[in-house]
Amino acid sequence: MRTRIVILFVAVALITARGVRAGDDSPSPTPSPPPAAQAAPKEPAKQSAPPPSVTVIGARDAHGILGREVLSSANEDMGRIVDVIVDRDGKVRAAVIDFGGFLGVGSRKIVVDWNALRFAGVSNKSDSITLDLTKKQVNAAPEYKEDTPLIVLGAAGSLHPWDYDH
Repeated sequence: MRTRIVILFVAVALITARGVRAGDDSPSPTPSPPPAAQAAPKEPAKQSAPPPSVTVIGARDAHGILGREVLSSANEDMGRIVDVIVDRDGKVRAAVIDFGGFLGVGSRKIVVDWNALRFAGVSNKSDSITLDLTKKQVNAAPEYKEDTPLIVLGAAGSLHPWDYDH
């Protein structure tokens, strides 16, 4: 008797499964789009954005400069680079150096032309950057203040004025 019930149960399950499978094989009706969508012209397929470019720069070829010590050609301490000034086109124009003072007391910020800095021999964080100006020239430079016109101290013949509408 139990065997009959099990066989009957398996037969019913197979018949039911066959009916479900037969229903899956028939094509399902596709819903029609709303009338507004039918009248709209087809848009061209949007192209995905191109992948970003990737540049690999070796650790020995590039270094950060913020906080770097700056020395004169005569090996005098000229301060530390605290900011970099760029123009509207993104071109680096100058560096802001925290000059003078002791432990931040009595120091002032000055702006020097980017072309007056020399990065040769800078291979690790402890190496300094050389400035093509004397300590006397830097002492005479006006102080940098944000949101005021910049007075950029440049090496002889290398400073070019900015084309800037005031």
